[in-house]
Amino acid sequence: MPHFEHQGNRLFFRERGEGAPVLLLPGNTASSASLEEELDHFGRRFRAVSFDYPGTGRSGRIDEWPEDWWERCADAAAALVEHLGDRRAAMIGASGGAIVALLAAIRRPDRARAVVADSFVLRMTPEFVKKWVTEERARRTEEQVRFWTAAHGPDWEQPVGADGRFLERFAGGGGDPFGDRLSSIGCPALLTASSADPFLPGAEKDLLAAADRIPECASLLADRGGHPLMWTRPTLFRSAADGFLDRLT
Repeated sequence: MPHFEHQGNRLFFRERGEGAPVLLLPGNTASSASLEEELDHFGRRFRAVSFDYPGTGRSGRIDEWPEDWWERCADAAAALVEHLGDRRAAMIGASGGAIVALLAAIRRPDRARAVVADSFVLRMTPEFVKKWVTEERARRTEEQVRFWTAAHGPDWEQPVGADGRFLERFAGGGGDPFGDRLSSIGCPALLTASSADPFLPGAEKDLLAAADRIPECASLLADRGGHPLMWTRPTLFRSAADGFLDRLT
């Protein structure tokens, strides 16, 4: 199985296709296994790659995730680009993966060629985490358990629990992953979301606020779709991402 080493962590990745690199970044509680359809789609024209963050999927487990976990994932994404032998890659992420993609462009502009950031929040409040993380995940429906098992394996409770505790601490510490750094992004960006996303009641406001801060930025706000847009309106999302990537060449 393909792995790379980063800061003492052995991280698993999977890839499809050939050509310019496109890094696909999963959201929280997801993994590279959750992005098989996206790997197939973007792998038709690019070298599409996705990896399991520290503590998730087939990567090594971490008992407690640090409050800068998203930042560390962004640094790991940049390290993967270097491991693949490429100078820069386009980065596509949804939900928490969108935060990782944007942080990678902020922290490692030498590795980020462009960013597509789908369905993310600008601030993680304790109220948001209580409703959409603590209470929602406590339901443990058959669909949730099936998704988490596919993403992480039979010990899915460990990474899902660690992720929930991380988000609670992050929200309690202010919950802002970017601060005033979005304006420092120097590569082209595309932001996407659905105004009907039940998990993101402020999706339109956050998308417009983020787009206003990023110097070279386009946006797509759909009037239908759930969370994330990447999965609930895949044809629309892929069409927008494909067109955006085409304009880079």
